[in-house]
Amino acid sequence: MVEGPPVRVLIVDDSAVVRGSLGRMLDAEPDLKVVTTATNGRHAIDAVAAHAIDVVVLDVEMPEMDGLTALPLLLKQRPGMRVLMLSAHGGRGADVTVRALALGAADFVCKPRAGARGGPARVLDVHVAELTQKIRALGRSAQRVAARAEPPRERVAFAAPVVRSTLPTTTSTTGPAGPAIPVLPPRPAVALREAAVVPRSMQVLAIASSTGGPVALAELLGALPPKLDVPVLVTQHMPPEFTRLLAERLAVAGRRPCAEARDGEVLRRGHVYVAPGDHHMLVERRGGEVRVRLTQDRPVQHCRPAADPMFASIAAAFGPGALAVVLTGMGHDGRDGAAAIVHGGGRVLAQDEATSVVWGMPGAVAQAGLAAAVLPIPQIATHVAACCATRPKLS
Repeated sequence: MVEGPPVRVLIVDDSAVVRGSLGRMLDAEPDLKVVTTATNGRHAIDAVAAHAIDVVVLDVEMPEMDGLTALPLLLKQRPGMRVLMLSAHGGRGADVTVRALALGAADFVCKPRAGARGGPARVLDVHVAELTQKIRALGRSAQRVAARAEPPRERVAFAAPVVRSTLPTTTSTTGPAGPAIPVLPPRPAVALREAAVVPRSMQVLAIASSTGGPVALAELLGALPPKLDVPVLVTQHMPPEFTRLLAERLAVAGRRPCAEARDGEVLRRGHVYVAPGDHHMLVERRGGEVRVRLTQDRPVQHCRPAADPMFASIAAAFGPGALAVVLTGMGHDGRDGAAAIVHGGGRVLAQDEATSVVWGMPGAVAQAGLAAAVLPIPQIATHVAACCATRPKLS
């Protein structure tokens, strides 16, 4: 049974094959409805002015006005609406898509590579599940934003503290992707209360994000003190090539060294390490040093890179010195790894629902009672700065 109104979709693509096939596929879903289509960015702007739209599926290469030019105009015209990019693989396609994400696109799906059997229509056969899942999540998020009668008041909200000494552990999950992740019993969502930031000495900061993550990452890294004296690890759900470009943009936004992580490199204070696409990023102690370990072990939560193995590894390597942040994203990747961090004495922060594009990943952490604080990004940055205020030791 479908709950709530259907997600209203606008398809923007200059290919009649893609528009028609994609429209039929989405209309076959009971909770999705293609309101109209457009052949270029200019027509898309007119369509958004004329119709109530939750999600725009936007191609890049189009005549008259391309997707990258249209994107900020679309978002300005209907705040809260989500845009999902149709991206080409690698090269210029990856660069344009990462630029689109920086401009506010919520997420993207890749078209099949040139020469794929079946031609343009294969876009639908290859990406049906991914596409419908993302449109559905983004659409529900857009509808919640539209339903708010007035903007929520900004506040610093902290979860009731987790009593670590009484957290019983059941069986542990051990997999090739990293250290064992303790499985904690289900906990109800905790009530939030006002509290002051308590300074703590942390040795590492690990950040997880997915849908809406590139903008959130840039905002968070840009708001952190320039001399943050801990290494920063970032897992963003992205394929190869895209993560390299993301790292380059985060280096500019965060005003600090940032690059894709390399297997075996030693963690350095003040440096940001981005998990390469199609690789899990873990850390491990070797003698007196902490080094990066990249693996291509099985996907976790259908993702590689995934946050769960990264979090589990920093819990094992840093114990109570581990600080994790879970930003906007679909699904619940990061929840089990957050449990490992809490179990080891570390701390986890989650982005709040009001500022998340999709409150899946941070919501799962908050509802499991694992978040020490549930905050908008500016307050997350303040909290991180306080937690890393004293000079830690990496060894």
